[in-house]
Amino acid sequence: MYPSIETNRLKLICCTAELLEKIIEGNEALSTFLNVTVPDDWMEFGSAPFNYSLNKIREHPEDTPWWTYIAILKNENTLIGNGGYKGPPDEKGMVEIGYAVAPGYRLKGYATEMAKGLLENALKNSRVKSVIAHTLAQENASAGVLRKCGLQWKEEVNDPEDGLLWKWEIRK
Repeated sequence: MYPSIETNRLKLICCTAELLEKIIEGNEALSTFLNVTVPDDWMEFGSAPFNYSLNKIREHPEDTPWWTYIAILKNENTLIGNGGYKGPPDEKGMVEIGYAVAPGYRLKGYATEMAKGLLENALKNSRVKSVIAHTLAQENASAGVLRKCGLQWKEEVNDPEDGLLWKWEIRK
């Protein structure tokens, strides 16, 4: 088992292959496996990102901590979202973070808390020189989250799958 990332209100649990299999199996299996409440709508983007992470972890188990985490609200013992990294640090020492919070738990600071936890966890790794994130190319809640975490807007990028995005970055 990999260490969790602890914040004031959240426990970010690193998803092992076994945990990702339970997520993909469904909310009931996940709830039983972790002994937590799992809201029906916690998974904003469906199971595709979890399948992707599972395949990457099976290829390179040593990179498990550089993929997916689920966020448990400690005082309710409820899964409220997920986040993590889009892989291990690249050759320049860059990692990318992402996060999502279930609709019923938004606008309460959980996304900022999750992003800060992921950011601090990455930056304490000697291989990491910078952390980036992407948002839609407009002012929105995620842009606010990233600003609160100290990331700065860098540029607009045209992603072949997601269209126009804003790139944010913080360096050591």
